Amino acid sequence: MEKPGVVKSGYENARFHHISTDEVYGTLGDTGMFREDTPYAPNSPYSASKASSDFLVRAYHHTYGMNVTTSNCSNNYGPKQHNEKLIPHIIAKALSLQPLPIYGTGENIRDWLYVLDHCKAIDLIYHNGKSGETYNIGGRNERNNITIVKTICAILDERKPRADGKKYEDLITFVADRAGHDFRYAIDATKLENELGWRADETFDTGIVKTVEWYLK
Repeated sequence: MEKPGVVKSGYENARFHHISTDEVYGTLGDTGMFREDTPYAPNSPYSASKASSDFLVRAYHHTYGMNVTTSNCSNNYGPKQHNEKLIPHIIAKALSLQPLPIYGTGENIRDWLYVLDHCKAIDLIYHNGKSGETYNIGGRNERNNITIVKTICAILDERKPRADGKKYEDLITFVADRAGHDFRYAIDATKLENELGWRADETFDTGIVKTVEWYLK
């Protein structure tokens, strides 16, 4: 930009898209979903840093007229994810017959979004979203952590049975809950669906099978 409100020649169609997280909204009880107008209430240093980055992007739009869009997404999963994340971590531990650690009682709930559905949403928002707007991206696939792990174990039992004949689920071990662990996240993606026509192609039941099979290969 040349100055506030004036874009450099050749950059008329340039846009900054900021990818954020549902964690900026804090935690939910048993009901309700996060909307774009849900007040921010981050509960961890990580989510507080994400919230502050959202505000910086918003400020550049309102102060300088910068062309920005922001998306807040739910938990991603799918092929190629870093092995520190829950699903690839559990798959790797199970295949090496190590204990499968689950925080607390495993009742914490997340809304799971298949990675390719997230990428399609980002592309749609980047090209068609309204400047200065925020769009929530969620898969409408709420699952608690113990269900996630048991689902993975059942798929592995079918596709790569243990040599000793036991179930992978036998490896589940509960560990101390982590500090500031929000109970439940859930995204309302109505705005993205209605205004830009986005729909998730994968349900959790289809996406998790594709994910486990990718890691097995």
